[in-house]
Amino acid sequence: MSQQDRIPCFLLAAGRGERMRPLTDDLPKPLLKIQNKSLLEWHLGALRKAGIQDVVINHAWLGEKIEHALGNGSQFGLHIQYSPEGTALETAGGIAKALPLLKPEDYFMVINGDVFSPNLPINNILAKVAIFRAASNKPLAHLLMVPNPVQHPEGDFFLEDSQISALNLGAGEKLTFSGIGLYHKDLFKDLAIGVPAKLAPLLIAAMEQNKVSGEKYVGPWHDVGTPQRLQELNAAYE
Repeated sequence: MSQQDRIPCFLLAAGRGERMRPLTDDLPKPLLKIQNKSLLEWHLGALRKAGIQDVVINHAWLGEKIEHALGNGSQFGLHIQYSPEGTALETAGGIAKALPLLKPEDYFMVINGDVFSPNLPINNILAKVAIFRAASNKPLAHLLMVPNPVQHPEGDFFLEDSQISALNLGAGEKLTFSGIGLYHKDLFKDLAIGVPAKLAPLLIAAMEQNKVSGEKYVGPWHDVGTPQRLQELNAAYE
C-alpha cells in the first residue's frame, strides 16, 4: 500500500461518559465491553480487516487505562499512537491536535469511540477516497448517516442525492450522523491547536459550499449512551 493509499484513522475516546456513570467512574467509556471486547477493540478489529494500519486515539478521562489496554496496537496488527488531552478539546479540537500524528495525505477516517457497529462497512467508505480525489469539487467530509434512533428522533442533517445539508433544500431525508466519517485535512486548517472546537460549525460551513457528501447506512449501529443500552447490546449479541 503506497503512502498515498494509506488512510489513517482517528478514534475519539476523550469523552467523560457522564450518562454512563457509575460504569465510567473508574473506566473510560470506550473500554466498556460488549461480548468481552471493548468498544475500541471492536473498531480496531474492523479497521485491521479493512486494511487500515495507522490509528491515533485521543483520550482525556483515565486515558492511561486506554494506553495500558491497547498498547502500541501490535496485538491487533496495527500501529497505534495516542493524542492525550489534558482538557477534552471537543471533536474538531481533538482532530486538529492529532493531525500531526495522523499525517494524512489528504483524507482520513474518524470514528466515535462510543458507538457500536459490528459490521461497519469501512471498505465501502474507503472506496470513496479515489472518487473524491478525482472530483473537481472535492468534498471536505463524507458522513455515514443512520436512521434516527429513539433517543434522537429529530435527526441531525438532510441527505439528498449523496449531498448533506443542514437545511432541507428539497426532498432530503433527515437522518442522524453516526459519528463515522471521512474528512479532508483542509476542513481543520484554520483551527488553533490545543483550543476546544466543535465539529458541527465546520461541517455546516462546508455544507453551505456543497462540500459535504454522505450515505445512508441501515446496518447495525448503536450509540452506547446508557448502562441500560450497554446491557441490552450484551444480551442482543450473545
